[in-house]
Amino acid sequence: MYYQTKKIITLIILHTFLISVALSCVGPLIWMLNASFKTEAEFRSDSGLKPAAGFNLENYKTALFEGKLGFYFLNSVFYTFITVFSIVIISSLAAFAFSRLNFPGKDIIFFMFLTAMMIPLPAGFVPVYILLNKLHLVNRIGYVLAMSNMGLSLSIYLLKTFFDQLPRDLEDAARIDGCNKLQIWWNVALPLVAPALAVVIIFNALNVWNEFVLASLMFTEDKLMPLQVGLMEFYNRNIIQHTLLMASLAIAALPIILLYLKMQRQIIKGITAGSMVG
Repeated sequence: MYYQTKKIITLIILHTFLISVALSCVGPLIWMLNASFKTEAEFRSDSGLKPAAGFNLENYKTALFEGKLGFYFLNSVFYTFITVFSIVIISSLAAFAFSRLNFPGKDIIFFMFLTAMMIPLPAGFVPVYILLNKLHLVNRIGYVLAMSNMGLSLSIYLLKTFFDQLPRDLEDAARIDGCNKLQIWWNVALPLVAPALAVVIIFNALNVWNEFVLASLMFTEDKLMPLQVGLMEFYNRNIIQHTLLMASLAIAALPIILLYLKMQRQIIKGITAGSMVG
């Protein structure tokens, strides 16, 4: 009886803590969404604490069209898709090679990728910008190349740990069926590491979507800027219009939230499987 009571009390404390953490994360998001549907006068009267009377979309229309956030939004979608696609293809090929192939300098090259993970990302922004500027690759191409490079090390390491756990019998069976190395990678290996791919996708999508410092350095043309840079300029122009800013922040946060909700099962599988591998 004592142990059962102790277990119940422990569960209550644990769930209370988890609920409080969840509310601390979700609460500001709900407040932001609620404020984005209000007029500025309504917000100033209740600070956005009362539920909005309805779904007033005027703030969203103003932010998307008059504030040009819709254009910047499409730019960010393009940069994020291209960058994440490049990272997934390159890192999965490299990780499969490190896991399954033997070639000179394999361990040294892999160690160099691990070493790159220890370097803070902002420390490499200026050298990367100078290099790309000398190669005349600033703006779109340079930004995609830089962000792809910065996401490779962790992605290769994560995928390699999963490829190492795959039984070689599957690879041998595919080879007997006439598959070459690329076909084995595409038809056998990738489907089996889908949870790890989901983690790679969401982490890198979040990184590219929220990037501001490098984007502010790389882009010299207003029409090419991603959402985060455009959001800062929009904020500077509308600093006193709180509900308009809440709508713009909601626009910036919505895609990543939807992506996570869509892939949350695979992400949880990937993270838990990765911890078991470690």
